[in-house]
Amino acid sequence: MPERLTEMLMDTWTPLIILWITVLPSVYMAPMNQSQVLPSGSSTGLKRLSEELRVLNRSKRGWVWNQMFVLEEFSGPEPILVGQLHTDLDPGSSKIKYILSGDGAGTIFVINDKTGDIHAMKRLDREEKAEYTLTAQAVDRDTNKPLEPPSEFIIKVQDINDNAPEFVDGPYHATVPEMSVVGTFVTKVTATDADDPVYGNSAKLVYSILEGQPYFSIEPHTAIIKTALPNMDREAKEEYFVVIQAKDMGGHMGGLSGTTTVTITLTDVNDNPPKFAQSLYHFSVMEDVALGEPIGRVKANDLDIEENAMSSYDIIEGDGMDIFEITTDAQTQDGIIRVRKPLDFETKKSYTLKVEAANIHIDPRFISGGPFKDTATVKIVVEDADEPPVFSSPTYLLEVHENAAINSVIGQVAAHDPDVSSSPIRFSIDRHTDLERQFNINAEDGKITLATPLDRETNMWHNITIVATETRNHSQVSRVPVTIKVLDFASEHEAFLCENGKPGQVIQIVSAVDKDDPKNGHYFLYSLLPEMVNNPNFTIKKNEDNTLSILAKHNGFSRQKQEVYLLPIIISDSGNPPMSSTSTLTIRVCGCSSDGIVQSCNVEAYVLPIGLSMGALIAILACIILLLVIVVLFVTLRRHKNEPLIIKDDEDVRENIIRYDDEGGGEEDTEAFDIATLQNPDGINGFLPRKDIKPDLQFMPRQGLAPVPNGVDVDEFINVRLHEADNDPTAPPYDSIQIYGYEGRGSAAGSLSSLESSASDSDQNFDYLSEWGPRFKRLGELYSVGESDKET
Repeated sequence: MPERLTEMLMDTWTPLIILWITVLPSVYMAPMNQSQVLPSGSSTGLKRLSEELRVLNRSKRGWVWNQMFVLEEFSGPEPILVGQLHTDLDPGSSKIKYILSGDGAGTIFVINDKTGDIHAMKRLDREEKAEYTLTAQAVDRDTNKPLEPPSEFIIKVQDINDNAPEFVDGPYHATVPEMSVVGTFVTKVTATDADDPVYGNSAKLVYSILEGQPYFSIEPHTAIIKTALPNMDREAKEEYFVVIQAKDMGGHMGGLSGTTTVTITLTDVNDNPPKFAQSLYHFSVMEDVALGEPIGRVKANDLDIEENAMSSYDIIEGDGMDIFEITTDAQTQDGIIRVRKPLDFETKKSYTLKVEAANIHIDPRFISGGPFKDTATVKIVVEDADEPPVFSSPTYLLEVHENAAINSVIGQVAAHDPDVSSSPIRFSIDRHTDLERQFNINAEDGKITLATPLDRETNMWHNITIVATETRNHSQVSRVPVTIKVLDFASEHEAFLCENGKPGQVIQIVSAVDKDDPKNGHYFLYSLLPEMVNNPNFTIKKNEDNTLSILAKHNGFSRQKQEVYLLPIIISDSGNPPMSSTSTLTIRVCGCSSDGIVQSCNVEAYVLPIGLSMGALIAILACIILLLVIVVLFVTLRRHKNEPLIIKDDEDVRENIIRYDDEGGGEEDTEAFDIATLQNPDGINGFLPRKDIKPDLQFMPRQGLAPVPNGVDVDEFINVRLHEADNDPTAPPYDSIQIYGYEGRGSAAGSLSSLESSASDSDQNFDYLSEWGPRFKRLGELYSVGESDKET
């Protein structure tokens, strides 16, 4: 309250201070003899000022004060003094009368006509009217003659901070996308203050947030609201209630304030993938469901809304991709599974599909968050339905000769119940399609028989409908159309030709029957089709008895080249108009005996006269091939076992040691032992296992011999190795030591083997080795050792 009073006093005395600062320096420049019109906030001060102006006695007035101020909203027990009008012509007597006219004169503003004091009679509101324009005049009280010309001045209503800020457009509603970065613009609010925006800080507004932190912030001077937290999720909280305050006086203490609310809604972005409510769906469907009929729905829920939640469904895997399809319900965003092709419980009883739901509209900003899709498994069970019988063919075409006998079988239809619990079928003829009852059908096996004679000339075609009905359920009925063609005549249409026949031999005699009864008797004309006139194999001959003979043109017919020949024959009668028909004669090439008796017309029998079928022959050949494969494998394995156990490196050229029971191939032997051990005994530090066996026991290696500096004691080396071989528990039970002294065939030194000598070791004399040169000197010394030395 003290701060408010101080503020009001400041607003009241500010015009007076301005008056004294502005007017006093000009007083001494005003004329002394010229009358003045001076409003004043204080009568004492203005009178003193008037006396000083008279003393100066200036001849010219240099200023006119034409503006007064009055404080708004001032109320007190007495009218407020606005100012005083005064002229220097007034000697202080009551001869001068002051008159006030203009805005509010006499009602709002009242002047004392004697003293010139102007008072405000009512409380003024600057926001209602900010200034008043008045006219002041001094006249002689007695004569009413003007002593001064009229002077216009303005009374301004001085503003005080009596109006709080208002949000005219509030409350506000705004939206901002979820997951927006900090500082994203949301909206801007505006508050208005009715106080004077020019004078003081009464209309200087500062904005702040009272509620809504820490999610949003507001610029203090521009009132722009922005986001203050990152990654605000609409799915967690969609709507925020924010309270904004506007405070005048620059936000300082004592200022008036106003508030408004801003409801901020987070708009959706596609930051969530679709998710199936369950990973496995089960549906069942009857096998007789209509195509395009929905059999089930799946739903992938998306936390997003509107177009961001729109998904498309597809079948990406499964054994029923061509049987089922899935579409999207635009209203519910469900995936509707429909049947594309007919189902058959007896063929397949269940299907498994893999269904995928994927967002249609992808936001690139969130694509790194993962695939915006999900999958689920759908299992569909097909249930059995009672289906009607199924015919073996959708239509049937039968042929019957017009001279066929009554009750003769002209054809047969077949149908079965496709259900697992198969029901017997009964057949019948729809008599609406056979009004003359020319045909009958066996209810059990479907054989169609002739009930009445046929006449080709009367009706060449008959169309009937056969009905198949389940005996267990008479409501399950199927129908099939049967077309019956009536042929002109009946004759044997198959002939046989012997392979050993002769040219000109009669193959078949053809006769014709015409039920018409011409006056001059029957006379038939026979001919071949125009394209068959020059047939290279057969010809025709008209007989005197109105028949036709078929003759062979050459011999040498073979079943291997061609088994069957077809010969179309045109038969015409002599009626008017002539009637004709075409009959095809089937000629089979057969094997015959020497006297022309047909024995066999089968090509397979020709190939296999012993009675074996082609399948049996193929089985025999397969067995032979299998035996051959087994023999080849056995031989290959035997060869593999006979290969040498020690692998020889062909690029290592060295002396060869071969088996002692074979004279070998000299230097070219390819099955030699590696004698690297003999050539480099210094490098042997222990036992080397054999390469041709896998020891069952571990043999401890022997410590190597100390290396000999200037030579190698081969005899001792061999004896040691022989001793090790004899005592090796992992060695085979045979002696596999080899002979190392074989030079091979063709050597100039001859054979060093003692096997070719009939003498004993004691009779051998190896002194001649010394004559072969220094290379054989050491060898001669070894073999020249006496018996006593050997024992030692």
